[in-house]
Amino acid sequence: MARMQRSREPADVLIIGAGASGSVAAAHLATAGVDVVCLEQGPHVDNAEFYGDKPEWELMAQKRWHPNPNVRDLETDYPINTGASDVNPLMYSAVGGSTILYAAHWQRFMPSDFRVRTLDGVASDWPFTYEDLEPYYTRMEVEMGVSGLAGDPAYPPHAEYPLPPMPIGRIGMKAAEGMNKLGWHWWPGPNAIPSRDYRGRNQCVRYGTCLTGCPHKAKASTDHTHWPTALENGTRLVTGARVREITVDAQGLANGATYIDRNGREAHQKAGMVIVCCNGVGTPRLLLLSISKHHPDGLANSSGLVGRNLMMHPYAAISGVFDDPLESWLGPAGQSIQSMQFYETDDSRGFVRGAKWNVMPGGGPLGLRAAYGGKALDEAWGSNLHRNTKRVFGHSFEWGIIAEDLPDEDNRVLLDPELTDSDGIPAPRLVYRNSENTERLLDFHVARAEEAMDAAGAASVSSTRLMRDCGWHLMGTARMGNDPARSVVDPYGRCHDVPNLYIYDGSVFVTSSGFNPTGTITAIALRSVEHLIENRGHAKVACNPSKVVT
Repeated sequence: MARMQRSREPADVLIIGAGASGSVAAAHLATAGVDVVCLEQGPHVDNAEFYGDKPEWELMAQKRWHPNPNVRDLETDYPINTGASDVNPLMYSAVGGSTILYAAHWQRFMPSDFRVRTLDGVASDWPFTYEDLEPYYTRMEVEMGVSGLAGDPAYPPHAEYPLPPMPIGRIGMKAAEGMNKLGWHWWPGPNAIPSRDYRGRNQCVRYGTCLTGCPHKAKASTDHTHWPTALENGTRLVTGARVREITVDAQGLANGATYIDRNGREAHQKAGMVIVCCNGVGTPRLLLLSISKHHPDGLANSSGLVGRNLMMHPYAAISGVFDDPLESWLGPAGQSIQSMQFYETDDSRGFVRGAKWNVMPGGGPLGLRAAYGGKALDEAWGSNLHRNTKRVFGHSFEWGIIAEDLPDEDNRVLLDPELTDSDGIPAPRLVYRNSENTERLLDFHVARAEEAMDAAGAASVSSTRLMRDCGWHLMGTARMGNDPARSVVDPYGRCHDVPNLYIYDGSVFVTSSGFNPTGTITAIALRSVEHLIENRGHAKVACNPSKVVT
């Protein structure tokens, strides 16, 4: 039985989760003089723990640094029931969250992504526009140190990136040859990876191991970009803190959270307001766990939408092997070039919306996707391993297809009735199926990417129509909007039901776009936290955060 520790001193704001959005919120609140506590269930990882500069790198990617928490199975992970899901969710618990392991593709959404209902008659429009978010995109690109080339004709004009683009390398040049033959759009891909030293981070040395952590302290993970500022300005960061529930007072306002530390002790952190930043699976799980007489169906869930509309970006991978040497072990493992040729809706294709393409390197001898399931044993090992390595290593690259999936209330996060984490807290259960629209979209884009590979001169092409381990992008399970009956939070992340409870992560997304979402998650977090800071004199707070009512 866990023992209750003496409660900590109350904070003005409690942030739950130290990942992308929680990091941005903590840094800006603390800089504004707000007293902040952040609870993070993972550790503070040292860059020396990463294996990207060591010979055993690809072997460690199979377990310790695998992106799937069900495979990695660390004490700081929680299990996820994925038996009813087409896609496995990928995430990492630590200071910096999943930015520790992300590829650092840094995208803005398109203007059309905020107006899907207006343009295509499906899903819903966002409660703000691209133009409203644009200045926050620009500022986050500076805070993260994005390397890129402005002027992409797929976008409206915007400010120069703070750093020049990473070299597109031989793989980018080879892919661009095929796109040029077909007359299709391509552009150097922006990455939150520094092309030269930037704000205490080192210039990328192109290990190509971004997906298992950067040992060189180059990649823009928020443990480096935002947590130093947050800590220097007084944020109290508690690691190893697994939050069991958000507590409420006699008026139903959030007044803190109960958590379990890694010694099995239970504690309560008091706060005047609470910001949840636990990702599109962890956030609805926590809200559904936080049941009280004021919120019998879960916290902030009068709409019944907490956990619903889960979107995870189905991902297809088209790999080409070339006779020419391409040095395709070189990084970054972020994108070399990208294409939005087939991004916008074209009614003649038989589906709505589209997908973003990105070129990624082939990786090491076991391949870029070694940690994501791999090939059949007889194909990947023994004499076939040597034959395939000689043919493929340094001679291949991938066109990755990030497919937009539309919100569907039947795709959702639930509490599992049997599965629990190591502290006995109910684990999440996912229900997620691709729609007919998604199936048609994937078929179309895979066929076009195969054309692009052929045009580039690939000697052989292989396609994975849907990667099972592709759910990095967890969105939509606490959507924003102006109508409390059709959304969980308002346009600034404040919960309709609980006016001192906020959500800043990808849960609030209305639609998923076809882009890597971290740039948009952080831009929305910046917009939301600055609105909170500007209006904090009028913000609702728990009057007596020490009194917990269950």
